[in-house]
Amino acid sequence: MTAAAAWPAQGRLWLLTFILFVSYLCVAMSLPVVPLFVTGALGFNNALAGLAVGIVFLATILSRGRAGSLSDRRGARGAARLGLGCYIAGALVSLLAGLLPAAPAGAFAVLAAGRLLIGLGESLVGVGVVAWGIGLVGPERAGRVLALVGAALYGGFALGGPLGLWLYGALGFAGTMAVAAVLPLAGLFAMALVPGVPAVPDAARPSFWSLMGTIRTHGAIVCAQGIGFAAIGAFFSLHFLDRGWSGAGFGLTAFGAGFVLVRLLLGGLPDRVGGLPVAIGSLGVEAAGQALIWLAPGPGPALLGAFLTGLGCSLIFPGMGREVVRLVPAHLRGTALGGFAAFQDLAYGLTGPVAGLMADRAGYPAVFLVGALAGLAGLVLALRLARARARAA
Repeated sequence: MTAAAAWPAQGRLWLLTFILFVSYLCVAMSLPVVPLFVTGALGFNNALAGLAVGIVFLATILSRGRAGSLSDRRGARGAARLGLGCYIAGALVSLLAGLLPAAPAGAFAVLAAGRLLIGLGESLVGVGVVAWGIGLVGPERAGRVLALVGAALYGGFALGGPLGLWLYGALGFAGTMAVAAVLPLAGLFAMALVPGVPAVPDAARPSFWSLMGTIRTHGAIVCAQGIGFAAIGAFFSLHFLDRGWSGAGFGLTAFGAGFVLVRLLLGGLPDRVGGLPVAIGSLGVEAAGQALIWLAPGPGPALLGAFLTGLGCSLIFPGMGREVVRLVPAHLRGTALGGFAAFQDLAYGLTGPVAGLMADRAGYPAVFLVGALAGLAGLVLALRLARARARAA
């Protein structure tokens, strides 16, 4: 038996979480600097800046089902490894865009190609690591797995936001992308320390769209939740710069701090009390955080709003994900989670360009008003699902 195989399952899960955190900095570092590069160096408007951010999530939407099927049929480790390779390739392609500022249209096209590769990587890594973690510790702890995976991702956002902005100021866009391309290599090497979980290549499988019908309400709830985070990721820095406030790079840090705090302290709550009650309370907190950013008279309240948004967003995905895992058999787990995550990707992909158009016409605060309304819409859906479950019981 290898040393890695002798580790307790929980220790393997923590190592997997750390691998994901380090690798995900590739995505997080680019998130606040892409809008600045598009509107500054390339001279395009907010709508195209939002598109450059959101196109990542278009790629994840289109590839989640295939990524989940790959994870189920050929193994979660292989899916995650392929995803990290896409991270590296996407960062290197994006680097080329930073070398073409004299040809804005060409640079934007190259940037879009790189962002699509990063989105494909995110799909594969996200589905692969979640299925891998649940395979290590069992489905009864699915909420905990989803909580730790999310803590790694959003912890990466919390560190990656200011790190990306600092590198952008020091090295420019191309230099920032060069650093981003190196980080996933650490994840690729460290994956050898975590034993894989068996695939189920020959089991009977319903259609992907049949599975989507089973989980559509759960997915709609996380779609509503994702709008608040996407608004912060794409437009918080631009909102601060437009107002002349300091601390533009700390929006994702504030969000990530709240997000990770809840995941680390209360990450097992969905497994103990159920995912739906947790989601109901969390959506109310998220809506309040978005409303505070919308109405903030200065940078302090706006950062507090980002922190509250992180607190609220933190357990919605693992809460609803736990419910999804309980609805499907083990050999469909990766496919179902891939489709479930695609609903969140839909929020991320649409929020960038749509909110960019709104910001051009009504100003940046209107973006966060939409985030607050989306949180309330998710709350209504969750309450309806809870009532339907109570009637069925």
